[in-house]
Amino acid sequence: MLLAMINGILTSIVLETIILLKKMNLVFAFKTALGMSVISMLIMELAMNIVDVVTMGGAYLSLKITPVILFSGWIAAAPYNYYRLKKYNVSCH
Repeated sequence: MLLAMINGILTSIVLETIILLKKMNLVFAFKTALGMSVISMLIMELAMNIVDVVTMGGAYLSLKITPVILFSGWIAAAPYNYYRLKKYNVSCH
């Protein structure tokens, strides 16, 4: 499960850095992605792993429970993401 958390966080940082490269240089894009991702992704991955352990008894993949796992990760990180958007007075789209 630790490997899944590390992999999710690294993937998020890489993807956000690539997206931010359109508007920023590499160093600033990486720092911004790092600041945006770490706490949110830790919350998300932790919630998803907890639901996985509670429902499946471990790190098992099941198509029946995957939507529940994905939703739990999204809803767990939503308050933090909302706070960050309001703090900096920005929107997602």
